Amino acid sequence: MTQGKIYQSLSGFYDVHVGDKIYRTRARGNFRKRKITPLVGDDVEFKIEDQDQGYILKILPRKNSLVRPPVANIDQAIVATAAIEPDFSSNLLDRQLIGLEISRIKPIIYFTKTDLLTKDQWQRLSQIATDYRAIPYDVIFPKQAFDDASLNELRQLFAGKENVIMGQTGAGKSTLLNHLAPGLDLATGEISAALNRGKHTTRKVALLNVNDGIIADTPGFSSYDTFDIDYRQLGSYFPEFKRASVKCRFRGCAHVNEPGCEVKRQVSAGTIMTSRYENYLQLYTDIKNRKPIYKK
Repeated sequence: MTQGKIYQSLSGFYDVHVGDKIYRTRARGNFRKRKITPLVGDDVEFKIEDQDQGYILKILPRKNSLVRPPVANIDQAIVATAAIEPDFSSNLLDRQLIGLEISRIKPIIYFTKTDLLTKDQWQRLSQIATDYRAIPYDVIFPKQAFDDASLNELRQLFAGKENVIMGQTGAGKSTLLNHLAPGLDLATGEISAALNRGKHTTRKVALLNVNDGIIADTPGFSSYDTFDIDYRQLGSYFPEFKRASVKCRFRGCAHVNEPGCEVKRQVSAGTIMTSRYENYLQLYTDIKNRKPIYKK
């Protein structure tokens, strides 16, 4: 058997790279019966059936994986976050950050389309970026869209690592990649004003070699599912909540109705972002009230 890494997934085929050689493979038949789906980023063992074709026989242990986007073995994620068109959504951003915290993937927040903001909008979003840095997260808020300073900062952050670029449809993921590596010439789309969301321009998941690192270009999305976690665990995926919770009066404080809650105190004091706390409460309620799914 030969070992390689899946660089692309499309219509049931998986392109596996071994050095400079690419093999087009399919998963062995019993993968579907065992409900095993290979993901881009997986390290696999496969059997060569022809000169450049074969069958994946085994997926090697993953260090992590994401459902949206569907990738594995990622070091960090560049979260392309639209400042406008579509409008900035703290709820969507926080859900993406929670998903990355659950998978133990380092986030890098990159604000796109900052050149389209009015002066007042720019000041408001700039403060939001500062607040996320204080959590702390790496945040890039370009003074001008895709300027050299922001692109160079991003290149330095992802060099030598396996990365994924993710974000809602229309956030400018492909445009960002094209500025990072102009030779890629990825397709970009226009925003649908009627739906206030972009047209999907990336229809496959693929790893790309960019600036001494590997980065996954993935399809966008227009919604983000509720997480499959216990609602009592949610607060541990908010770094600032986790730090503050050691001073809560009660062990296991849910930061909802309990007296002596340090998280709520810091929200009132402005140390913790109000939007983060409101998004936490919404998601906490959604997860707590989620109906269980019983398998037959």
